[in-house]
Amino acid sequence: MKITDIRITGLSGGTVEGGWAEELAPDDNVHTIVEVIADSGLVGVGSTFTSRDLVAGAVKLLRPWIIGQRTDEPAKVSETLRQNTFWQGRGGSVEHAISGIDIALWDLFGKAVNQPVARLLGGVYRTKIKPYGSLLFDEVDPLRAKLKQAVDRGFRAIKLGWKPFGRRDSKTDEALVAAARETVGPDVELMIDAGGSEAFWPHGYKWALRTAQMLANYDVTWFEEALPPDDLAGFAELRRHSPVPIATGEVFTRRQSFRPLFEGQCVDIVQPDCTKCGGLTEAWRIAWSAYEHNVLWVPHGWNTAVGLAADIQLACAMPVAKYVEFLTPSPYVDDLITVPFRPDAEGFLTLPDKPGLGIELNRDALERFGR
Repeated sequence: MKITDIRITGLSGGTVEGGWAEELAPDDNVHTIVEVIADSGLVGVGSTFTSRDLVAGAVKLLRPWIIGQRTDEPAKVSETLRQNTFWQGRGGSVEHAISGIDIALWDLFGKAVNQPVARLLGGVYRTKIKPYGSLLFDEVDPLRAKLKQAVDRGFRAIKLGWKPFGRRDSKTDEALVAAARETVGPDVELMIDAGGSEAFWPHGYKWALRTAQMLANYDVTWFEEALPPDDLAGFAELRRHSPVPIATGEVFTRRQSFRPLFEGQCVDIVQPDCTKCGGLTEAWRIAWSAYEHNVLWVPHGWNTAVGLAADIQLACAMPVAKYVEFLTPSPYVDDLITVPFRPDAEGFLTLPDKPGLGIELNRDALERFGR
């Protein structure tokens, strides 16, 4: 089979609050669905954490190297795209678009050979993975309400991130974390994301260390993005002295960008986003590199049900994997596929038993949200 076309659909009308942008509204477009179409009629589905306009520009650039290529060689195709766009790529929107194409190619490959992507990535180590419900911080009372709703939806791990945490004072930070722990109780895991990739992040190593010491008192599972993403020396020092595990990596693209994190012993947990870092192919390489450096790989997943499906497939194909991120509530996660993912009674997600990513787009929802 050969690739004959690429179809893209930007999503708007259900965009959730972002945390990093005051103006982000439901009608804003920050996610794009990518469909790769084969001459057999099969269609592979991917997702990228980038607006439709940027993806459209990148796809126009990439088309000469993808149309006519084989559908059963996803890693070769995506690397060909990467290698031939070094002067306009090497990260950013072009790599984000390659990510969506690569995920779609793996889905298409799985459908063609009637196998789940996890098996094609090397084998199924597990059939269940724990999702953590990903939420934004809020004032104490609305935060408690958010947390109760997440627990009621079945989540046994919850991550809280961004403002007002880290934006006022240390007393506010501790009050928020204390309220969160009291609300969910001792048996639900809590992760804290400072959101240090936000524009003009004001805090450095000493703030991060003091905050990590506070978080340890509340049995926090990890401390994420405590520093700006490129402060590798700061992350290395923080990891050495923090009583809680340190995590970062969501804004990096291409496997080469992650190498200094491992070689510099900067993190306990690395968090590539397969809808941005280069797709499942690059995420698989990064996850294996993490495993070889005894760093826990946890996918960043502030995206769609398609991105979540890709993360589940990769998590089930890695020797060591504990979590996937689950944006909740979100129309793009809850409504975009015909059989939505839901935590089971133990708080786990099950690897779909269908070929490819194991999902089917809800075409009515795609039409409703499409632009």
